[in-house]
Amino acid sequence: MRVERNGFTLLELLVALAVFAMAALALLQMEGASISRTADLDQRLLREIVAQNMAAEILTDPSPPPLGTASGMIENAGRRFQWTRNVALRSDYGVLGISLSVRETTPCAQAQAFTLDFTRLPGA
Repeated sequence: MRVERNGFTLLELLVALAVFAMAALALLQMEGASISRTADLDQRLLREIVAQNMAAEILTDPSPPPLGTASGMIENAGRRFQWTRNVALRSDYGVLGISLSVRETTPCAQAQAFTLDFTRLPGA
């Protein structure tokens, strides 16, 4: 007489549990990487916004910025940013070439800078 057994053996359950655990660990690692990338994009976006705001101020100011390099600090969205502006006369076009670099100085921020290059007429 033959006995039929319904259900799973202990070995089958252990294998299924191991496969499930590996899939869950992979998902957790992907979530951590996603959170890290989101924070990085947030920092990049703020650096870019600060640089664009400063560029808008430079372009709309009636007097052009002085030639040479200038730097300073600015606060935006509760964070501190260090900016560096380099202004040079471009002889080939007769305009001012302006390079604006912005770096966040918050202790938890990465040290990458966002650089924005643009031109402006000297007397406009």
